[in-house]
Amino acid sequence: MSDTKLEAIITEIDSLPKGNLTYKVIRGKARMYLQWYEGGKKINKYVKGKDEATVLAQIKRRKQLQEELKQLVEDETYGSFVAEDKSYFGTNKQRQGNTYNTRVVTGSALKNMCSVAKKYGERDCIAPLKKYLQYGLPGKVCLIYGLRRTGKTTIIFQAMSELPANETAYIKIMTSDTMDKLNEDLRKMSSDGIKYVFIDEVTLLGEFIDSASLFSDVYASMGMKIVLSGTDSLGFLLSTGDELYDRAYTIHTTFIPFKEYSRLLGINDVDEYIRYGGTFMIGEKNFDDAELLDESISFRDDESTRRYIDTAIARNIQHSLANYQYGGHFMHLEELYEAGELTGAINRIIEDMNHRFLVSVLTKNFVSHDLGTARQLERKKSMIESRESILEKVDCKEITKRLQKILDIRNKKDMSVEITKEHVEEIKSYLYLLDLIVNCPTEQIGVKEPKEQIIFTQPGMRYCQAEALVHVLMKDEMFSKYPIKERQAICEGILREVRCRMLEDIVLLETKKRLPKKKRVFKLLFSIGEIDMVIHDEENLTCELYEIKHSDHIVEEQYKHLIDEEKCKEIEFNYGEIISRTVLYRGENAVVDGIKYQNVEEYLQFQY
Repeated sequence: MSDTKLEAIITEIDSLPKGNLTYKVIRGKARMYLQWYEGGKKINKYVKGKDEATVLAQIKRRKQLQEELKQLVEDETYGSFVAEDKSYFGTNKQRQGNTYNTRVVTGSALKNMCSVAKKYGERDCIAPLKKYLQYGLPGKVCLIYGLRRTGKTTIIFQAMSELPANETAYIKIMTSDTMDKLNEDLRKMSSDGIKYVFIDEVTLLGEFIDSASLFSDVYASMGMKIVLSGTDSLGFLLSTGDELYDRAYTIHTTFIPFKEYSRLLGINDVDEYIRYGGTFMIGEKNFDDAELLDESISFRDDESTRRYIDTAIARNIQHSLANYQYGGHFMHLEELYEAGELTGAINRIIEDMNHRFLVSVLTKNFVSHDLGTARQLERKKSMIESRESILEKVDCKEITKRLQKILDIRNKKDMSVEITKEHVEEIKSYLYLLDLIVNCPTEQIGVKEPKEQIIFTQPGMRYCQAEALVHVLMKDEMFSKYPIKERQAICEGILREVRCRMLEDIVLLETKKRLPKKKRVFKLLFSIGEIDMVIHDEENLTCELYEIKHSDHIVEEQYKHLIDEEKCKEIEFNYGEIISRTVLYRGENAVVDGIKYQNVEEYLQFQY
């Protein structure tokens, strides 16, 4: 590559506008701005309307030149790095004289640190990380992100343990670190022959979101394999939409399916997963590992769940938005942020979604089948024991009405800034980005638009908050007339219904996540009754029907909709041939009247 050509490209790049384009709505009109990061500050430059077309062309040209420059440098200087017998970094230099600005661990110290992770099993998502380390293209970095206690650090240590210790570095970022310090350390590592760099909690760097391309455009292009990790999931997502656009492989750890939870913790109990699933924390079982029993980051009770939401979710969102374009991404949340109430609002909205879930469970079950199996089982039990049924005496509509009143009071409490519909929708959009919630829509034949059904990917969070509200309800004055044993029976009956509905949601969510692209999953409603899950093959025009039951008993009532001729005709007319009918439940596998009964824990372990 001639120096003249290189200089010509650099000179032309310098003559073109810096930064990326963005638009701001001012007085109802969209205005173009150039934005870039310089000297620790975000620079905004307004582009006049008459200049917009010219600036767009210049930005396009600059990006073409930058790509050409990058390709020239790679082809000429660093191409040998890809070959197995050569390395750009050459022989390692002595590092004894080198001191780092950030907390860096290498060599034998790193080897000892990684040995701790070997006692844990590997998460499924470690496979793409290993693939990146072995085959990843130059110019690409790998992002590992997710909420707290979902295995990020363990995954990193397990991957590092398989790499040469003298070619690997681990950096733990602190709030006092800066991008300038890290940049200097990476230059030293490059000259020292370090090939693999793992940077943990990188989003603690205030400048990360707006200057993350440094990792991909400079060091990864030189052949380094750079892995960035942290709990600030939203910060990573914002960077992939801007600075790291098309330059990063992403691995998200937040969602822990039942199969992994069971394999890694040795708990093959779906009720345990409902109660505590979502993090690698232990429920009521007694384990020796003190780290796994840290009550401050589990779903053991309402208070610990609130703390988790505050630290792992609310502050995650707040930190990311505050550091992205200096808070310019807050949109409708600015007032809450300035009043210091954004964290509380996020917690309140998550809590409200889980409380409304409880109301929907109660409303549906009270109206459709008298508190579901809870009331039916209690009625049968009382008949056998020749006593009055406790749940027969409960006014179901009054419970729902009282519960909604309690929620309205709680939602208005302690907030100086009113939470509006716009606040809720914006916060929900961030929760979707964090993979905390997923929409598994409900369909109805003859209705065009599916109905939103929000499912939490961390079931323990939803169950804990629903359970806490049930206990609040039991202490309400309307229940004071019942003896404590009767109150407890009512409480257990309601929570049984909650677990039943949550099991349906878990099966829907995990099936949705594992389905091939040409299949989709949904709950199907009729004017009377519903099919809990339909898997529709849009290519072959077939469908599989499922009922999902929390029971371990086989009852004819469980599959009545699966054999309803009218419903089946409607399904086949709209979706295609029915190729299977299955009831997922907690009992043994069986076939009854041509209906397959499959253990739900087995299904979650092996489906698709």
